[in-house]
Amino acid sequence: MTDSAGYFVPGFWVRDHTIEVPLDWNDESKGTITLFYREITAPDKRDEDLPLLLHLQGGPGGKGQRPMPGDAWLGEAVRRYRVIMPDQRGTGKSTPVDGHMVEALGSAEAGAEYLSHFLADSIVRDFEYLRTYRFGSRRWTTIGQSYGGFLTLTYLSLYPQALGACMTMGGIPGVPPDADDVYRHTYPRAALKSRLYYERYPQDERIVADVADYLDSHDVRLPNGDPFSVRRLQSVGSVFGMGTGFDRIHWLFDEAFTPDGRLADTFLYQVLNSTSNAGSPLYWTLQEFIYGNAHSGPMDWAAERELPNHPEFDTDARPLVFFGEMTFRWMFREISCLKPFLPAVELLMQRDEWPVIYRPDVLAANEVPLQSLVYFDDLYVDSGIQLRTLSHIGNAKAWVTNEYQHDGITHAGVFTHLDDLIMERGGAIGREANHD
Repeated sequence: MTDSAGYFVPGFWVRDHTIEVPLDWNDESKGTITLFYREITAPDKRDEDLPLLLHLQGGPGGKGQRPMPGDAWLGEAVRRYRVIMPDQRGTGKSTPVDGHMVEALGSAEAGAEYLSHFLADSIVRDFEYLRTYRFGSRRWTTIGQSYGGFLTLTYLSLYPQALGACMTMGGIPGVPPDADDVYRHTYPRAALKSRLYYERYPQDERIVADVADYLDSHDVRLPNGDPFSVRRLQSVGSVFGMGTGFDRIHWLFDEAFTPDGRLADTFLYQVLNSTSNAGSPLYWTLQEFIYGNAHSGPMDWAAERELPNHPEFDTDARPLVFFGEMTFRWMFREISCLKPFLPAVELLMQRDEWPVIYRPDVLAANEVPLQSLVYFDDLYVDSGIQLRTLSHIGNAKAWVTNEYQHDGITHAGVFTHLDDLIMERGGAIGREANHD
């Protein structure tokens, strides 16, 4: 256990902490890993006894947000809360997992076993241990972004007594989860986003096609030596679910070619940066396994199996259609940072049994106020699936909007409105979570 002295980031007071947690909560003899977290408050409130707000980061494989001057939602949150910002196990400064580590385990079996401990059941048990060990078992409020909403339902299923209130943004899964159903919904959504992109920037249709044709006829390598295929080009569209996604990709293609007809170095470096997974190797590695729950059976490359049902995504189709949040075998063969994970991922894709992460009976009887922001046009988590699930959870309310994309929480006032909606319903339950 380590604790840092506090320090200031403009607008915030921050303290860094680490604790040790078991790698395997069912067998503590397998050793421990480090869980890193930050406490973040307003500078003038750092010594006050504030309600606790646990941030559940998106992902999977996403590290906790780093406080930056001007952060909209975080700046609003610290007016009332002491924000607890963990790096989920395997990310950031919490015993980070990368390809070198998995390769060093020596076998696909060992790698699959290791990676199986970095899913929702283990993540939530880490946070519950943190709550009881470091915060005196006080109830806390949670705020879950994207995959953080999946973790919210796991927390509500396994430890509802720990929670005073929960807020989620774009992150309510199907219960029971069904990866096949997810991709049946999200492929058409990704195709629609591509059409909307070309409507906004019609000149890009020809540029994108020229780049794809160039890749088809040349052996192009990204700056790290990775092959640059058309399907990797299609994967840059995964940002289309964010508020500025269309614009970011427009400016990417704006400098795609040099005057003499080569793909420009600036373009290649930007593609590498956006598709390498160097900063979050667990994102694609664990992407389909977040849908494993009890007897849900093998994932078996669900996105890849669904792809033939959507020929508009063929690499020779024009206009070229971009992928959303879909993981494929080729990623683990073409992307350097992911290659070491492939043997373990292949085994996990055939896994039959998964831990219990959602308990429908517990969720149906839920008394903890749950306020969910549902983005109607969400690329990543289908709004219909979200609303269907919420209709079966006790004490759950939805704020449905098409005003924002998946990153709506970054807009000023969104967090405050969510928090106000909780307060209008009586606030968090439990005296511990209500004092400030």
